[in-house]
Amino acid sequence: MVKLTKIYTRSGDQGETSLVGGVRVAKHSLRIATYGTVDEVNATVGLARLHTSGPADDMLGRIQNDLFDLGADLATPGDDFSSDKSLRVTDPQVDRLEREIDAMNKNLSPLTSFVLPGGTPAAASLHLARTVTRRAERLIAELGQTEPVNPAALKYANRLSDHFFVLGRHLNGDGENDVLW
Repeated sequence: MVKLTKIYTRSGDQGETSLVGGVRVAKHSLRIATYGTVDEVNATVGLARLHTSGPADDMLGRIQNDLFDLGADLATPGDDFSSDKSLRVTDPQVDRLEREIDAMNKNLSPLTSFVLPGGTPAAASLHLARTVTRRAERLIAELGQTEPVNPAALKYANRLSDHFFVLGRHLNGDGENDVLW
């Protein structure tokens, strides 16, 4: 468990920050932008949760914890993606998202139009989470072009944006309150 007794350290005052393991990098580096965007996704999920309860809120709570795992994964340089040494996103987390998507999707009518962000406050918030997740996914893919990235991290981000879309439709009365293009 993390124990923080002091919030500011002044160690980033010159425009650098530390990755897991202590390596110092520029705050504008792609790796920092990538896990910073994952943190932004988590904040949007927090907003969505203001409008959810029950099983939907339970799913989003698990996702928020997963997003901390994803951020820690991306903050850990190197090519050892085993979860034995560092906190990493794993394939079972991706599998759980897929099971949840499939379960929610069973009750949805097939789409005959694109869905615009909106409907209920929860669905609108999840559309925001979906778009920020897509940006995080693009950054993870870009980072993977120059540095090792856990393959499960990219899969998780890809599945997560789909999850937010399907959950948004589910919370829009199983698609009845979707705003169609």
